[in-house]
Amino acid sequence: MEEIILSWWLWNLGVLAHLERLETQVSKSRKKLEEPQNTQALEARIHELKCLRDKLRAEVKQRQARVKASTANVEPDQTLEISEQEILERKQENMKAILQAYRFTGISGKLTSRGVCVCISTAFEGNLLDSYFVDLVMEKPLWIHHHSVPVFIPLEEISAKYLQTNTQHFLFVLCEYLNAYSGRKYQADRLQSDFAAFLVGPLQRNSLCNLLSFTYKVKPEGQSFPFCARLLYKDLTTTLPTDVTVTSQGTEALPRMWEEQRAAHENLFFTKPLHQVFTSFAKKGEKLDMSLVS
Repeated sequence: MEEIILSWWLWNLGVLAHLERLETQVSKSRKKLEEPQNTQALEARIHELKCLRDKLRAEVKQRQARVKASTANVEPDQTLEISEQEILERKQENMKAILQAYRFTGISGKLTSRGVCVCISTAFEGNLLDSYFVDLVMEKPLWIHHHSVPVFIPLEEISAKYLQTNTQHFLFVLCEYLNAYSGRKYQADRLQSDFAAFLVGPLQRNSLCNLLSFTYKVKPEGQSFPFCARLLYKDLTTTLPTDVTVTSQGTEALPRMWEEQRAAHENLFFTKPLHQVFTSFAKKGEKLDMSLVS
């Protein structure tokens, strides 16, 4: 019985953490609706997120009802009379719950002798990336026995704030940090591997991948001119930069055409993932796709 309750706890936390992420995305999308641009696309995105949120809420309610019904009929003194077949069926139900948690939220896990080991699988734009585990000991107070979270992710700070009072929010915040880090790293890796021809020298980045600097070339009208870009991600839970600076290499004033491109590049880096920006350069024969600037 304890195993069933614990796996339900894991599944429920995963779904609720994912619901909280959806609520945050809906809130951010609503704020963007205040801007006149891309209104139709944002409204469609809000509708999509709400539908997914409502689907997950319905699934949570259905599973709560099933677990309640299955436990209500078992008296404490009857546990010894449970057949091996019933135990097997409950373990299978356990596995279904864990698989559902993985499918919906990227959070999976397994029971341990101490408690539960939670696995957080990160993704960006539909690409599965790295996975990390947190081994939780189910005692009072709840504590972390082992983990594979990178040292530059503020796990201690997050756990101090939320682990004891709101485990759901603890998972939500940790997922946000890990997914954002993986997303930034994915973009930097793609830039180095797929668009090396655009780079002049190496891409410089720190461990968190929240500070990137590089020099690149685009060839407007057959001429090659280098730009220096510096992208800073102050919010460690985001995959788009909060500060972007694009400058020309050298001290001479830019011709008007190149100055317009420099400003357009800054706007693109603010609003599009790195590899999408350079994909637009490549599709236009290393000429800026002005339709992406909005």
